[in-house]
Amino acid sequence: MICLTIRFRTFIVILLLGLFSQEYLSAQRHQYIFLGHTYEWHTGGAKVDHRLEELDFSDYSRIWLGGDICSEASLNYSTLQYIDSLFDIGAPGNHWSLGNHDIRNGNVEWFEELTGRETYYAYHSLGVTTMVLNTCLTPYQCEDLEKQFTMIQNVCDTLAASSHLIVLMHHAVWDSLPGLPWPGSYSHTEFPFWNASCKFLPNNTFRGQIYPLLVSVKDRGIHVICVSGDMGANAKKFEAESTDGIIFLGCGLNNSYYTDPVIREQQPRDQVLIFAHEPQSRSLSWTFVTLNSLLDD
Repeated sequence: MICLTIRFRTFIVILLLGLFSQEYLSAQRHQYIFLGHTYEWHTGGAKVDHRLEELDFSDYSRIWLGGDICSEASLNYSTLQYIDSLFDIGAPGNHWSLGNHDIRNGNVEWFEELTGRETYYAYHSLGVTTMVLNTCLTPYQCEDLEKQFTMIQNVCDTLAASSHLIVLMHHAVWDSLPGLPWPGSYSHTEFPFWNASCKFLPNNTFRGQIYPLLVSVKDRGIHVICVSGDMGANAKKFEAESTDGIIFLGCGLNNSYYTDPVIREQQPRDQVLIFAHEPQSRSLSWTFVTLNSLLDD
């Protein structure tokens, strides 16, 4: 009887600590950082921009990667281990939307091993739902492309309690959306015929199949934000709102391309995105900041 009483009391203490811990986390103001196109030029494909190696990520509850992290990220397993050592890619709240440079050497199983996840998935924390898309999938990968689309449908059809839906992707596949400029004017690529699924559907694109699902989520009072990391050369940052009220953001790094320090100094500054999340008030705001300013602090 005494033993059972002690166990019961221990259980109650653990339960209360868990509840208090969750309440404390919800009351906190969290910062998330989004980084895109982060590789360091002229280093053989196995390094991120050297400034990121100096950055203290302890200020951020979550790290979101928009792809093209190293220019040959999956060529060697050691490169993925190096990326993991910087960004803790297996942490539940940290996400990596794969870019073409990340997987052009294959070895996706290494990525899945280190993250413990597939290349597309949904995650929920503190009232925010995050969908991570693999925009590198093609109709040749029909099974995965169809599974990804089913995941998108399921999330959009059932989402109810979240304050925000964040959609992380590498490529700006949102061509021809109402109210948005042509993606080729700011992104490195634009895929007007990117396949949203493996079905033979009319207008089987982001605009035709995925965008209406996002609008239906927004119409239920949930804020929808799409974020792309395939930028840095044509533009350092991008922010726009479609006529249907969906937010589109993007940013990327590219200054390491310029080896001449004088020419590099003349270029627009590389930008990153910082999100501020206050779960209790269900607010999520963001700001673009220069990467150098984070190091100056």
